[in-house]
Order: sequence, then structure tokens, then C-alpha cells
Amino acid sequence: MAATKIGDIRAKTPDELNTMLLDLRKEQFNLRFQRATGQLEALSRIKQVRRDIARVKTIIGERAQSAAPKA
Repeated sequence: MAATKIGDIRAKTPDELNTMLLDLRKEQFNLRFQRATGQLEALSRIKQVRRDIARVKTIIGERAQSAAPKA
């Protein structure tokens, strides 16, 4: 599975972003668990998921910052 493109993430609504973030964190937990038990074959997927989480959190932060009142 390829990394999520930033354009695809930007097109999502805030609710979709929060759902996506939750799903990615669950996947990250499962991947870490598989690695610890020796069942993980695609080690590169851990890196992809971590970066996708960062992308989603960046977009959420950008939107929160732009929505905040200017001081």
C-alpha cells in the first residue's frame, strides 16, 4: 500500500481526517505488535504509517491555525 498523497488528505473534511488518524494509529499499534511477535513481514509499512500520521496531523494543525482568531 502506497503512502497517502497530501492532496488526498487536504480534500477530506475534519471528521474524515479524525477518522483517518484513528485508523492509522490502530494500524500503527497492530504493526508494532506484529513486529514484537516476529510476524511482521513488511517493515517499511511502519515508516509509511508513521509519515501518514504526520501528514494528517499537519493538515489538522494548519486548519486549526487558520481558523484561530488573529491576535
